[in-house]
Amino acid sequence: MDKYIIELQDVTKKFGEKEALCGINLKIRPKEFVTLLGPSGCGKTTTLRIIGGFETPTSGDVYFEGKRINDLPPYQRQINTVFQKYALFPHYNVFENIAFGLKIKKIPKKIIQEKVAHMLKLVNLEGFEKRDIHSLSGGQQQRVAIARALVNEPQILLLDEPLGALDLKLRKEMQLELKNMQQRVGITFIYVTHDQEEALTMSDRVVVMSEGEIQQIGTPEDIYNEPVNRFVADFIGEGNILDGVMIEDFQVKMEDKVFTCLDKGFQPNERVEVLIRPEDIQIVKGDEGMMKGIVESVMFKGVHYEITVKDEGGVRWMIHSIHMVKVGETIGMVIVPDAIHIMKKAVWK
Repeated sequence: MDKYIIELQDVTKKFGEKEALCGINLKIRPKEFVTLLGPSGCGKTTTLRIIGGFETPTSGDVYFEGKRINDLPPYQRQINTVFQKYALFPHYNVFENIAFGLKIKKIPKKIIQEKVAHMLKLVNLEGFEKRDIHSLSGGQQQRVAIARALVNEPQILLLDEPLGALDLKLRKEMQLELKNMQQRVGITFIYVTHDQEEALTMSDRVVVMSEGEIQQIGTPEDIYNEPVNRFVADFIGEGNILDGVMIEDFQVKMEDKVFTCLDKGFQPNERVEVLIRPEDIQIVKGDEGMMKGIVESVMFKGVHYEITVKDEGGVRWMIHSIHMVKVGETIGMVIVPDAIHIMKKAVWK
């Protein structure tokens, strides 16, 4: 039987009349890297703050290793948090910032020195002990904040958009470093971001949220390749989403054409939504495709061309291809069964 380090059961949270969380159920295993992903206002930070003890659920329960911790204050939880604004002490140097929590606990000086030295090595800041916080770059300050959290040996580290203040190149470097760090220290990381690439790059599992509800939980591959609804498909990566009708198992009709797919279990003639990722459409000569269209735009993106094609029915398709085509050219498009993903029709509140 699976053991979970954190469980949220039917957790709701209201701020006045506004319901920020609507019955959240989530289970997180020890040593997992789990990312809460979604747009601003979806409830991901509120979920994180409830796990950390900074907010109390309006209803529902929070469990840590099977024990209910709803009323346990943050300092009594084996959980530390790294915020987007690192909240470092400006009048302390690097060593003093990292050692702060240990000094509060009255840990002996020799042990503090050993622990801080170990953390500085872990976050690649050896030799920075006496450096002033103001003299550090954004990435270095972030490492100090992580070291300060980890030195207390929490079982869970919560990270609330900690890379948001960094430039793109440094952010990508820190994504890799954070994942490697998590694997080295062997504790649970719960990470909040609105950046889909960040979530897909680092996570063991991704929790996609919208309007206070969990839309889907899965591995990065599942979330990208098998989104459960239009919101997830739209939010994670780019995609062509069309209305369709599931004629029968393995047969979907869209744009008055019937395509073979790998999906089953829908009602005959059930209205569905169809996702086809841009990289899964093959370009062929105009008369050799399952459909054909006219190229409207071509943008070079480095690893591929982003191509917009308007088909004979007036539908615009986005295609990612390594092959160059010209604006105004008529091309054919081939979509293999494996490239077609069928989703239940969205039901809006």
